[in-house]
Amino acid sequence: MEKSSYVYILASAPYGTLYVGVTADLVRRVWEHREGAVAGFTKQYDVARLVWYEVHTDLYEAIRREKQIKAWKRAWKVRMIEEMNIRWRDLYADFTA
Repeated sequence: MEKSSYVYILASAPYGTLYVGVTADLVRRVWEHREGAVAGFTKQYDVARLVWYEVHTDLYEAIRREKQIKAWKRAWKVRMIEEMNIRWRDLYADFTA
């Protein structure tokens, strides 16, 4: 059985600061960002709203995709977010409700 991996984008607010990451445990990792459990970019800029994610069955493919998205222009990332989440709703509640 393959374990899922996730590429995700967090935002500080709609159209705010963006962060692209990869994880094998999306709920735990987003919780860490939200709680400021790890010092770094997301804690410094209060980037904690899960606005986009993608599921992968291969961790190496997820890492490749994360690097690809990080290299994109901001406008491309915004367009991708809005294709999935037009209102920039925090998707974290979908996993924890």
